[in-house]
Amino acid sequence: MNLSENNNSIHFSFGTPSLATHLAMSLLKDSTVAVITGTSSNLGFNIAVRLLEGLPDNKEITLVVTSRTLPKVKEVISDIKKYIVAKIPTKVNKVEFDYLLVDFTDMVSILSAYYELNKRYKHIDYLFINAAQGVYGGIDWTGAVLEVLQSPIEAVTNPTYKLQKVGVESGDKLGLVFQANVFGPYYFIHRIKHLLENGGKIVWVSSLMSSPKYLSFNDLQLLRSPASYEGSKRLVDLMHFGTYNKLEREHGIKQYLVHPGIFTSFSFFQYLNVFTYYGMLFLFYLARFLGSPYHNISGYIAANAPVAAALGQTKQNCKTASACTRSGKEYLLEEEIDSTGLDDVVLYLDTLTKEWDEKLKDQIVNTRQP
Repeated sequence: MNLSENNNSIHFSFGTPSLATHLAMSLLKDSTVAVITGTSSNLGFNIAVRLLEGLPDNKEITLVVTSRTLPKVKEVISDIKKYIVAKIPTKVNKVEFDYLLVDFTDMVSILSAYYELNKRYKHIDYLFINAAQGVYGGIDWTGAVLEVLQSPIEAVTNPTYKLQKVGVESGDKLGLVFQANVFGPYYFIHRIKHLLENGGKIVWVSSLMSSPKYLSFNDLQLLRSPASYEGSKRLVDLMHFGTYNKLEREHGIKQYLVHPGIFTSFSFFQYLNVFTYYGMLFLFYLARFLGSPYHNISGYIAANAPVAAALGQTKQNCKTASACTRSGKEYLLEEEIDSTGLDDVVLYLDTLTKEWDEKLKDQIVNTRQP
């Protein structure tokens, strides 16, 4: 195995070719290119490995890992490499890695990521918008206990006891969660759209908790919302239904909307101890046993819908969920979405995009610095 670095890219293989050979292969060979945002998360890792499993064995694959930090990039590449050796050895000589350091709450970072991709690739086949951020402040334990006692299934399906901070802005003076989960990725796609044209696929990862009740059209940046994460996912739903037809008609890009159901995510572990973690896990299994299709628990099952969408196994005009039976057998569940307000959302995002095009037109970024 060989792992080598050059500026903002890591090139990885199981042989011992030179760095120059790796770089030339990445830039010039006719490989399938997949960009996965938030690859270091449980869901991101499983999207990566399931995609590798789903693509033909004769395909050369370049997997572009994204994260905000270099240590996370190295860690997830190592983990995926171990998975390839153990579970899909036929891909050992077919996979190459590259990376992007990108922070979707920083518009200059997004611009830098665009420059890097534009410099390295002529075409991107798959783009997974999986990175997401919340501004959590902890857990209302009294509320959590009451919810569990009153309705244990609802308590681990649509919890209201996760405390979220209100009014948090990014350094760009945008709503932080709005920028991280909606506008940042939307602007990123706007910039790299030419790389996705004529066959590229975009998969937006939404959430089970994206009900219309979480979004006020008087607060599209979610600065006054006590449920900004859920509101951002409602915005993603509306954005998808307002843009997927135009993307395919004008650019030959297919866009899909999915959600992973409920699974063990690392993002909330800091608020749990060993007892509360296993208590949560017990309730997840109980909910599944009592008939909830959404308690996938496993990140691998949660990644079913995102990868199925990328491989053309889902529809564009609905939201597809990862689901499973009581025994854990996975399947896909199609959901209809109330699309009221989609035109307002798309107009707002497009107006903001034009504003940031103007703000960034003379921006010089040093893409060699992590």
